[in-house]
Amino acid sequence: MKVNKKIEIMDTTLRDGEQTSGVSFLPAEKLQIAKLLLEELHVDRIEVASARVSDGELEGVKKITSWAADKGCLGKVEVLGFVDTPVSVDWIMAAGGKVINLLTKGSLNHLQFQLKKSPTVHFEEIRQAVDYATQHGLEVNVYLEDWSNGMRNSKSYTLGLIDFLHKLPVKRIMLPDTLGLLEPKEVRTFMGHLTRKYPEVHFDFHAHNDYDLAVANTLDAVKFGARGIHTTVNGLGERAGNVPLESIVAALNDFCKQPLSIDEKKIFRVSKLVEQFAGLRISVNKPVVGENVFTQTAGIHADGDQKKNLYFSDLMPERFGRTRKYALGKTSGKANILKNISELGISLNAVELKKVTQKVIELGDQKEKVTQEDLPYIISDVLQQESIRHDIKIEGYHMTHSKDLKPTVQLKLNIYGKSYESYASGIGQYDSFMKALKKIYKTLGKELPRLTDFHVTIPPGGKTDALVETVITWQTHKIFKTKGLDGDQTVAAMKATEKMLNIIEQLGPDNHKNDIKDGIENSLIAR
Repeated sequence: MKVNKKIEIMDTTLRDGEQTSGVSFLPAEKLQIAKLLLEELHVDRIEVASARVSDGELEGVKKITSWAADKGCLGKVEVLGFVDTPVSVDWIMAAGGKVINLLTKGSLNHLQFQLKKSPTVHFEEIRQAVDYATQHGLEVNVYLEDWSNGMRNSKSYTLGLIDFLHKLPVKRIMLPDTLGLLEPKEVRTFMGHLTRKYPEVHFDFHAHNDYDLAVANTLDAVKFGARGIHTTVNGLGERAGNVPLESIVAALNDFCKQPLSIDEKKIFRVSKLVEQFAGLRISVNKPVVGENVFTQTAGIHADGDQKKNLYFSDLMPERFGRTRKYALGKTSGKANILKNISELGISLNAVELKKVTQKVIELGDQKEKVTQEDLPYIISDVLQQESIRHDIKIEGYHMTHSKDLKPTVQLKLNIYGKSYESYASGIGQYDSFMKALKKIYKTLGKELPRLTDFHVTIPPGGKTDALVETVITWQTHKIFKTKGLDGDQTVAAMKATEKMLNIIEQLGPDNHKNDIKDGIENSLIAR
């Protein structure tokens, strides 16, 4: 087994990655990604386009080569070209390029059935393409398309092609597993054979991920002598994509222990930008860059992390410019809650912590995930809930809301163990609820305080399933506020109102003023 001291990373997000169905980068986007790859991530080389594709592609390459020339890194910018002398070479020269990655046929099947040519004719055309490119000052690398099938099924042809290329002014021979059909054992066998036979040749390995083996295959290719590997950010590429830059860099750093040029801390930032430009969401559980991969959800994991970091590995989030998070949900335990609370600078006693944990679990059953941003709202709701008695409870309700029809609410209220029911319609669902509530209180000869303010908030970054905190300001002989928390805005307001009912019950009848009898109807905010 041979391990090289330095492995080149050639990223082909802008060429092979753009073959992802539905992905097409604008010229300005291509330039920004090229800058990030070379200046931020420090990849060794980038492949930015295929020759002859379109005028837009030509414009994009020109932007990149112009910038790269100013920065002194034009030799790191490569363009795929074809055995079509002089067309591809002339196109690349017009685009300002200096490196051609010449696409040849690495298997006899591809040569005979796609090009319908003999090896002799193909080899001669390759010689002409290489000569023309070098005569015009271009550096030449050569792809052996379908190399993996060639090694499996037409080994003598494939080795003959490498023998032929070895004698030409070719800097790198690039070995694609075009259909993503190899498994690690074959990679070790094929790569080991080539690096022993041609120890002075620079071989690149280009993996596709059809069997989800691209990272494993690339890792073994490096261990058995490949001097360069091809990647794409987020694993973009046609079908199942290419080897993801983020995953293979982490694997090489941890399992091969050899220096790479890549700045790991910039990986996540570049990944997110490429995700936006591509318009293709990456999976939340995608290694290294997925939203959830450094988030512990199970309480037992957070507990273990507090006890000698039992659930930590070398794959630390800080390496990639990220932080570990402890998700809050129905599987959360006290350890998860404590981790998040301590990050917020909040301290709770044992009873309060238990109540907050119960509330998080309850809310976690209602929504997929409770975030740290939700936590202050939950704590505030729990602490207020604990400070009042619960003599009055909303036992049940039925709400309707239809176009061109007034919203209605059927309400069942429990007061000191006795149930009361009422029905009302209003401007909005909450207005209907309050009118039904007013009917019940009128039968009891009681007044409700005046609503003076109604404020709705969701945590920062909240989505349509976010928790909603409703804060309602009431006025009796004094002004006070109550809060309700729920995933539904109207229900959150009803919970805040339930708290108000219990507070005024604790205040007693002497603290109510009769001159606000109808005030609530005039000050409701319809929701």
